[in-house]
Amino acid sequence: MGENQSNPTVFILLGFSNLLELRIGLFILFLSIYILSIVGNLLIILLVLVDQHLHTPMYFFLMNLSSLETCYISTILPRMLASFLTGDRTISIQGCITQYYFFGFSTECYLLTMMSYDRYLAICKPLHYSSIMNGRLCFQLALTSWICGLVSSTIVTSFLSELSFCGPNIIDHFFCDVYPVINLSCSNAYLVKLVTFILAFMACGPPFLLTLTSYIFIIRTILGIKSKAAQQKAFSTCSSHLIVVTLFYGSLLLVYVVPETETLKELHKTFSIVYTVLTPVFNPLIYSLRNREVKTALFKCFRKLSNTVS
Repeated sequence: MGENQSNPTVFILLGFSNLLELRIGLFILFLSIYILSIVGNLLIILLVLVDQHLHTPMYFFLMNLSSLETCYISTILPRMLASFLTGDRTISIQGCITQYYFFGFSTECYLLTMMSYDRYLAICKPLHYSSIMNGRLCFQLALTSWICGLVSSTIVTSFLSELSFCGPNIIDHFFCDVYPVINLSCSNAYLVKLVTFILAFMACGPPFLLTLTSYIFIIRTILGIKSKAAQQKAFSTCSSHLIVVTLFYGSLLLVYVVPETETLKELHKTFSIVYTVLTPVFNPLIYSLRNREVKTALFKCFRKLSNTVS
């Protein structure tokens, strides 16, 4: 179907077509993941908004990250769930480009960097933390992250919109990632590939290096603390973020750096699930299960709710 259409108007997302016998099971699994992610991230946003103890820079950035993760997973999973349920794997070309526009934000790289900078100041420059990381700077850093992601996504999708498609329209993926879409174009895609590479490098390279540098200084400072208890306390303030950073960049590197050969194609798809679907689920779990302040705020919220009901 759609192997050699002259002017295709739709793409076919193969997704997990090799697992058709598990379609209902996969639908239940990914629906559970979607509900858990939405509930977890919305709960983080709600707790940060209503609990005064969470009105700090770290939780302000966490609230922005949860908002972004909600957008990411809502861009991809509903379409995937619909294909599991109906068997219809088609998506219009404009719908495909729109999906990438909302998913292609590089905002997460910038937000993770801002969070690592916040942890660097808190651990390495504690006496100057309050004066440097004030409300105005937090707002400016978060706004910059969103704007940078929006601009890069707008540029790439504007180039994608100019491409012509006149051949095969099958995408062996579960969402409209940029390179599989470009590879289906019959236009000269050199410029869009170059622009996409430059923007991706700018969006991921410097933020990754800044995050890595922050943690080198953080670890060096923690190791220099003589008290074991103080070391554990300092490390606990950044351990959740470090896990999230490792999970995000690790899966991202495996997807976009490791060559996509026929042997590794399914492995690429698996790691794509990690950073597109599982990371939005893990983030609220990691921050809530490993963070005493979030757990305290959650218990207080439930206690107030139970008192109101009773």
